Amino acid sequence: MAGFIKHLIPRRFRSTGVEIPVVRLQGMIMASSNPMKSNLSLASCSQVLQKAFAAKEAPAVAISVNSPGGSPVQSRLIFKRIRNLAEHHKKHVLVFIEDVAASGGYMIACAGDEIFADPSSIVGSIGVVSSSFGFPELMKKIGVERRVYTAGKNKVALDPFQPEKKADIDHLKALQLEIHQTFIDLVKERRGSKLTSENEDLFTGMFWTGRTGVALGLVDGLADMESLVKSRYGHDTELKLISSSKGLLGLKTPTGIIATASENSLRQLANIAEERALWARFGL
Repeated sequence: MAGFIKHLIPRRFRSTGVEIPVVRLQGMIMASSNPMKSNLSLASCSQVLQKAFAAKEAPAVAISVNSPGGSPVQSRLIFKRIRNLAEHHKKHVLVFIEDVAASGGYMIACAGDEIFADPSSIVGSIGVVSSSFGFPELMKKIGVERRVYTAGKNKVALDPFQPEKKADIDHLKALQLEIHQTFIDLVKERRGSKLTSENEDLFTGMFWTGRTGVALGLVDGLADMESLVKSRYGHDTELKLISSSKGLLGLKTPTGIIATASENSLRQLANIAEERALWARFGL
């Protein structure tokens, strides 16, 4: 009750210390038209980021990142939104890695002016991957004939129901190299001289613990959010978690669309299976 009454009092009359907005960015990074999905995208986090950086009296914004990666486009869009807001509102950005900030998750973490992790956090995986399955032999065994008609000879490139073609693979790898270079350039720009250039595996997709990440320059230090923020801004500093607005049944509705609890549950089942595989790559 005391805490509730305290927040009813205008801030200028309170005796509390600094209040630092906190944003949690968690999950597989993927664009989605379904606002009920737990995937991380620019659309899903734009509102909370805007609210956090709009806090006038806060000298910094703390961002918790816990993501095994996903879409390179959404990762970079979130990175850019954080940096644009930080520069516009003149806020220092502190990023804290939880279980993992790998691949696109680490790209987002690079939006921080400083990055902190737990000694056992997983960081890195600076690379690009594409994966799928091929079924041409299965189609023959079950006696199914695939019929595809196109205008444009490359419209069915990498079709999983047809044998792979070297030209298709070469084209995909060329695209991956371009995307990978964009990732590398971003990390070098943000981390600069902090990176340990002696490690040849830095940009190979390899990943490490937070402790090793400090030695490699991927991370600035080992610390948890509350301890570091209080040591830097004072013992009375408060952490304020910023969350999205909610609709009926307590479901988050970043785009104003409301789904029933049953619909949300069914959609989540498919999402969980897909995301589980990505987390498992890092032993989580």
